Amino acid sequence: MPHDLMNLGPPTDLVAETAVRTAGAVAFTEGPAVDAEGSVFFSDIVNNRIMRRAPDGTLSVWRADSGRANGNMFDAQGRLVTCEGAEFGDGGRRRITRTDMRTGAVEVLTDRYEGKRYYSPNDLVIDNQGRIYFTDPRYKEDRSDLELDVEAVYRLDPDGRVTRMLSQPTIQKPNGITISPDNRHLYLVDSSPAPGGNRKIWAFDIDADLTLSGQRLVYDFAPGRGGDGMRTDVRGNLWIAAGVSRARHANETAEVPAGIYVVTPRGEMLGRIPVPEDALTNLAFGGPDLKTLYIVSGKSLFSIRVNVAGHVVYPRLAR
Repeated sequence: MPHDLMNLGPPTDLVAETAVRTAGAVAFTEGPAVDAEGSVFFSDIVNNRIMRRAPDGTLSVWRADSGRANGNMFDAQGRLVTCEGAEFGDGGRRRITRTDMRTGAVEVLTDRYEGKRYYSPNDLVIDNQGRIYFTDPRYKEDRSDLELDVEAVYRLDPDGRVTRMLSQPTIQKPNGITISPDNRHLYLVDSSPAPGGNRKIWAFDIDADLTLSGQRLVYDFAPGRGGDGMRTDVRGNLWIAAGVSRARHANETAEVPAGIYVVTPRGEMLGRIPVPEDALTNLAFGGPDLKTLYIVSGKSLFSIRVNVAGHVVYPRLAR
């Protein structure tokens, strides 16, 4: 072989830049959730739809108009709870919905807080009592349609009551969210693209009255791209989709390569699962033993077998 092709660079006299840039995108996958039969449902925000990958690998459009759906999770009854946001185009409904998978009926759980529309519901987690915690940031530059005064984290109770749990400036831009298996600790991805913005994973104690206290830093990804989606396993470890293959703007670096990072609640980094994509967005545990990890990125759905089961409210593992 005349050249070392692995280390061969571009012809510097023929190109004006050193790397290609994304000029367009046909998909932005997010929010995977796995049902009891092994079907994976995930959002394609750019195309305003929810996709379904059947157990045999068949891919289909499950919902053609998703309201710019982002995060998804099944509740204890096997209903799909969805964050309908406002990013990547028009048509975002800015609400939380729940779909009965047997009938297809869609129920609006909340679309306003104190009479004002949410910014762009992004991700959610459901606790063992059916309470839904969800994040409400806005990443889109156009903010002319905003009615609330802060980006925040909310709790939606089974009786329909909504409580604002966290807001700016305690956190900057809430994104991924998860909970400990014993429901005593809430974990939050605080991911701001602003200069010097947070790229942090926070932990909070959930007190007996359901208020949050004891804010503490679990891990700081700065100055690279921080976390996006996040889930816990049955041991309480955090599995975080984070990183990029190359920096996207001047306010971040490529020091955090794309992958799934596994971190203990005390902030000990256990390792990274490399994923060959530009940027990772979210993940979910599935399979009969909940030991198949599904990972979504800009345009792909990946899977990998792991040795610890994920913590989910549905389907429950047989004991």
